Amino acid sequence: QVQLVESGGGLVQPGGSLRLSCAASGNIFRINAMGWFRQAPGKQRELVASITRDDSTNYADSVKGRSAISRDNAKNTVYLQMNSLKPEDTAVYYCYIDTSRYYSGINPIRSWGQGTQVTVSS
Repeated sequence: QVQLVESGGGLVQPGGSLRLSCAASGNIFRINAMGWFRQAPGKQRELVASITRDDSTNYADSVKGRSAISRDNAKNTVYLQMNSLKPEDTAVYYCYIDTSRYYSGINPIRSWGQGTQVTVSS
């Protein structure tokens, strides 16, 4: 079983920055990918950013150019730096990790964090 602990959310003014962190622990053999989703009130959960084992990254169009995802392999931690924040970035941000019990990475299992609130408001 894998546990994820998120931190870094909060209230920030428009144009400000935040850095979210997500540390994974537990039974981790191989990490395929880590990333962040978000869910705003009344909206579906959407992918914000992801980073794979080989450091390939992917961003939602809405955050591209304003955000950067990175990870610390030694700490099993993924970070999301968000800049130039807008009110529409307000949401609960959930991190996830895709792990596998096999060297090849097959049969990945996704685990989720509990979510951290990000509110962008003046």
